[in-house]
Amino acid sequence: MAKALVGYLNSDSRIPAHLAVENSRLRARVQELQELVLQLKQENDTLVAQAAEVVETSMQEMQPA
Repeated sequence: MAKALVGYLNSDSRIPAHLAVENSRLRARVQELQELVLQLKQENDTLVAQAAEVVETSMQEMQPA
């Protein structure tokens, strides 16, 4: 039902053209932000792995001989 309404609204000639342009711009921005979130998650995972490696190395060096 919702998809039918969205399709109906997109073809509704009562919606001003500037709203359609704004909607398109906002959808593109959302896509950009989603891509940025994925990139930041990947960078964070890499940094967490590096930090865990440093901690592990430090712990091994602190062990009594």
